[in-house]
This record gives sequence, structure tokens and C-alpha cells, in this order.
Amino acid sequence: MDAKREWGKLAVIIAVFLCCFYLPVGLARFNNAVTESLHLVKWYAREHVLLCLMPAFFIAGAIAVFVSQDSVMKYLGAKANKVLAYGVASVSGTILAVCSCTVLPLFAGIYKMGAGLGPATAFLYSGPAINVLAIILTARILGLEMGIARAVGAILFSIVIGLVMHLIYRKEEVEKANSQIATPAAVPQRTLTQTGIYFASMVGILVFANWGRPTTNTGLWFQIYSSKWIVTGILTIALIFMLAIWFKRDELGRWVEASWGFAKQILPLLLGGVIIAGFLLGRPDSEGIIPSGWVAKAVGGNSIWVNLFASIVGAFMYFATLTEVPILQGLLGAGMGKGPALALLLAGPALSLPNMLVIRSVMGTQKTVVFVTLVVVMATISGIIFGTFF
Repeated sequence: MDAKREWGKLAVIIAVFLCCFYLPVGLARFNNAVTESLHLVKWYAREHVLLCLMPAFFIAGAIAVFVSQDSVMKYLGAKANKVLAYGVASVSGTILAVCSCTVLPLFAGIYKMGAGLGPATAFLYSGPAINVLAIILTARILGLEMGIARAVGAILFSIVIGLVMHLIYRKEEVEKANSQIATPAAVPQRTLTQTGIYFASMVGILVFANWGRPTTNTGLWFQIYSSKWIVTGILTIALIFMLAIWFKRDELGRWVEASWGFAKQILPLLLGGVIIAGFLLGRPDSEGIIPSGWVAKAVGGNSIWVNLFASIVGAFMYFATLTEVPILQGLLGAGMGKGPALALLLAGPALSLPNMLVIRSVMGTQKTVVFVTLVVVMATISGIIFGTFF
């Protein structure tokens, strides 16, 4: 019997017992925090699992099964052309418009297929951060300078974070790339055009099914919103038709199996993380165990501490697509400085507690800590600079 291991188990049992013994059931704030966590996970299950995560899982599964490793290595691998790799990764969010959780299956798919750590983490950050509609909404509601700063900052962040991650783990990345050079190229079953149309249809379903309602009932964004289910339906029918005529039964089986593998890995961690995030911070316009007044009072001014605090809070909160703008509007009205507001905008949509739990399962604890730290530090510095001038 390993004595240290047994003492460790005993310590865990005692800690759990004490938590249960002193559980503040009946305390209004605790009861409300529990209710908020359940409300948030219910909302998340209704609004994000079917329309966001399911399409993302199938896209990730398709990447794993139908995209050759040679293709991933050519465009996103450790030895790929840096301008092309980081250029594609850094602007991907303008197309996808996904939240910090929906991007995870896509990130896991390209990373496991051999994408370099740098381009993969650039994509991981940019996917939820560079959302055209969110940036337009930011400029309209929070001011033009805030919208421009968010757009420029998000693109630069993704490139810098990707490059720094690559440099830190350069030796490991080179070894990974060298080990994959001898992999024989798979014989393509479909033309490049067919594969492109197939993936475009799935990305289109993901984008249009989750197209948010704009603030006004006029303009191009509203016209797209009004027709989103028609477009989604057409794309779904087209996808079914392609699956029927271009794919073999065994290919479809492997696709479903790969998609299920991503779902098993990611979904439990996401839902658990959402429950914890809801318990701690609640939902928009509602409070968790941490009073929102504490947050509002802590983010006034433009000091290093204030910007760091805003970045950390943003990194752990869960923001559904576009919800960060009205939340920031309320915080600015409560006295939040513009610098901390930008820091939260640059850290919040790209990270969340559920997001971190899944990233850790994909690339390990150390790389996750480095990635999160880079986002928080850069968001803090950006907030300080922005707050100094505005």
C-alpha cells in the first residue's frame, strides 16, 4: 500500500466532508448562485448545444477524417509559410463568428491533425474574438474608438500570441513536424472543389443558424437575420445531397465516429464549466456568489491592477456571442474605465472557464496556462494604453 497516496485520498475525503458540513444552504446569496448556475446551463443547452456545438463537432470530425494531414501541415503546420498560416488563422473569426466554446472542436480538429501550435492558438483566439457583427455593435454602442481598438487589438493579439506560443515550444514543434514528414499522402476521394463546397456548406450552417438579431430592424444584417432559417435549410438540404452522392457509407461512419469522439471529450467539460461560471458570476443582469457591485467598483480608473482585474474577470466569465457589449455598456454606466472595458473585451469573448478546461484536455496544462497568461497580459497592456489616450 502506498502510504502517501492513501493519505492524499484521506485529505480529499476530509476536504469534501468539511465542504458538505459547512455548506451554506439556506443563505440567500448561495441559493441564488445555485439557481443562477442551473439557469445558465439550461440556457446554454438550449441556445448553444444544438445550433453551435453540434455543427462544430461535425466540422471537427470532418477535418479529422476528410482533410489530409499533408494539407494541414502545408498551410498550418510548424514549417508552413508563416504569412499564409498566421494570416488565415488571424482572420478566421470574421467568417465563423463563434463563441469561445464553439471554436473548441474546430481547434481540437486542426491541432490533432498536425497544425502548428502557433497557427492553431492564433485560430483559437481569433475565432471568437474577431466577430464582424460584434465589432460593429461595439462601435455603435460603446463608441467608434472602442470598436476600432477591439478589431485591431484582436487581430494583433492572435498573431502575437500564436508567434509567442510557437517560439516558446519551438523545439517541440520542430520535432512534431519532423515526425510527420514521412506520413504517406492519402489518395483524395473527391476533388478539391467538392471538398471545399462540402466544408463551406457546414460552415454556412454554423454561421447562419447562429446569426444574432441586430439592434435595428433595417439594413443588410437584419435582412440576413430575417432569412437565416431559409438559408440554413437550403444549406442543410445541399449537405444531405452531397453526403448521398459523394461519400461512401464507411466514410460517413468514420465521420460520425470522429465527431462523437470530440463530443465525448469536450461537452462534459463545457457543461461543467458553465455551471461553475454561473455559480460564481451569474448571468447578465443577475448575480452569482460574487456580487456584481464588487466587480463594478473594482474596474474604475486605469491603473495596472484595474486593467489586470478586468482581464482576469473577462477571462473566467462566459460570454455568449454579442452579450459582452450590453454587459460592458452597463459596467461603463456604473463607472468602469474605458481601458478596463477594452481589456475585458479582448480577454472575455476569447476565453472562459469552460473554454480553459477543454483547452487543457487538448494541449495540456502547461500550454493552456501559457496561452491564458498571454491573453490576460496582452489585454491588460492594451487596456492601459487605450485608457491613457481615451
